[in-house]
Amino acid sequence: MDRFEKICKDIKEVRIQGARNIARAALLAYNLNPAAKAKNILLGLRPTEPMLVNVLALANAYSEKKILRHFDEAQDKMNKFVFKIIKNNSRIFTHCHSTNVVNAMIYAKKHGKHFEVFNTETRPLFQGHRTAKELAKAGIKVTMIADTAAGEVLEKGGTIKKADMMFIGADALLKSGDVINKIGSNMFAELAFDNKIPVYVIADSWKFSRRDVKIEEREHGEIWKHAPKNVKIQNPAFEVVKSKYIKAIVSELGVLKPEAFSKRALQKKRIK
Repeated sequence: MDRFEKICKDIKEVRIQGARNIARAALLAYNLNPAAKAKNILLGLRPTEPMLVNVLALANAYSEKKILRHFDEAQDKMNKFVFKIIKNNSRIFTHCHSTNVVNAMIYAKKHGKHFEVFNTETRPLFQGHRTAKELAKAGIKVTMIADTAAGEVLEKGGTIKKADMMFIGADALLKSGDVINKIGSNMFAELAFDNKIPVYVIADSWKFSRRDVKIEEREHGEIWKHAPKNVKIQNPAFEVVKSKYIKAIVSELGVLKPEAFSKRALQKKRIK
């Protein structure tokens, strides 16, 4: 297996996680094999990843260095916006793993904010383990819960301290103001909204898509490898988070209501 094939396999099998990391890896793979066939292979690996699409669309027009610089500059802006959102002694609920979310919280910790995080294990692939490890390594107090225990953090009267705010990333930002994120995200966002907990989506604007985005259906074996005969399994990896539950989308473009973000994203060029 050559390096291009290895990167493709790692993206497909979620060894490479997070929209930003997937896009970076896809760019590297494309630069190893800059052919139309290779681009089509990469585009077909993870259908719910507009950032991958946007980055490959720019690959022939811009240098790898310029594209990668955008990721760092966008993250730096998001970090500063999130720093202002987090208050000392905040309790933050998060689901799955997002590089943008984790990096912003680590930045806030390094710059003097005191807060704690409650995160889900995120079945079936347990991406929440990665989130917990990265936060704990940065000295952030983190408590992991089962996905099904989220109500204990998000509802009044739960057995765990109630969250003050909810942070999630996004795999896709849609024209409607809705976002697509890990399955479970809309359920948790609705629960947070009903309990007056603000929901912030922290995501690079390059995840914006002008077109419809397909929800990826993952391998059924991720849920049950040797399921009994006649047991039907469905494994959608993502779902739409409705804009009405989202207080703001935090991107390098600012802290904006979903509709305002969509309007700005439609007007803005991807690279200056």
